[in-house]
Amino acid sequence: MIQVENLTKYYGDYPAIEGVTFDVKEGEVIGFLGPNGAGKTTTMRILTGYMPPTSGMARVAGYDVFADSLAVRQHIGYMPETVPLYTDMSVRSYLDFMARLRGMRKTKARLDEIMETVNITDEANTLIGHLSKGYRQRVGLAQALIHDPDVLILDEPTIGLDPRQVREVRELIKGFAGNHTVILSTHILSEASQVCGRILIINEGKIVAEDTPQRLTESLKGHDRILIRVKNPPPAITRELKSVGGVLSVEDNKDGAFELSCTVGKDNRSEIAAMVVGRGWGLLEMRPLVMGLEEIFLKLTQAEGAAEEEVRTNA
Repeated sequence: MIQVENLTKYYGDYPAIEGVTFDVKEGEVIGFLGPNGAGKTTTMRILTGYMPPTSGMARVAGYDVFADSLAVRQHIGYMPETVPLYTDMSVRSYLDFMARLRGMRKTKARLDEIMETVNITDEANTLIGHLSKGYRQRVGLAQALIHDPDVLILDEPTIGLDPRQVREVRELIKGFAGNHTVILSTHILSEASQVCGRILIINEGKIVAEDTPQRLTESLKGHDRILIRVKNPPPAITRELKSVGGVLSVEDNKDGAFELSCTVGKDNRSEIAAMVVGRGWGLLEMRPLVMGLEEIFLKLTQAEGAAEEEVRTNA
């Protein structure tokens, strides 16, 4: 559905993105994850025909985004980070206006359907200027969906929303899977994990990782981690825990909690538990610690930045 190959965009001498390559299958929801200024919005603007690339290729639904820009736009619904809403129009009149801009006629049934989908039917006759931030985001989502596009490109759709509104918008996006191909740009790590089946991490204009949240975790963790909490830890507990086969290091987290780094694939929890119980230390808790997306993101972006700094230093 979407193919991007060696996409590059320069602003003067500055490369906003460089050599970006990825693809998105039909019906897939992917997360485009990165810090502010990483190149997410630039990539999305190129995909939607808002701006041309300096070089490279991008195709949406089989159409080249530069050579067939109008055809691409017919297949895309775009919700930018700041939605261009007309605050002096009612919700219904605005959506009707947007539908007619796209060449749609006899729009009433479609307007009713899409307002129900994003749950703004009760606000149909309300001026957009009187809506809360959450409802304005829903209107922005409705205008992106109005023509039933194959592809949805959503740039930070939950920014500025309260926790309840964020949850509702995320549920809406998850419901699009299968019916629409979705690219969701976000810098909120938990959002990508909850909504997307696959994640692209971009840093300083380059894709630094691409996989499912689960496989990203597995490929980068390097070692298994276990947290134990004991009631009566002796002074020598760190040394004794290190004597268990497969335990690489032990970190004292205070208050009876210890974080153990262990060899990947060697499940030594039973040995650890047997030691704690047998020595009478009082086992209160034992659980694996899973590397989260935040740790993955920091590990990848810091490693990328360190590598580039080394190149500059040795140049």
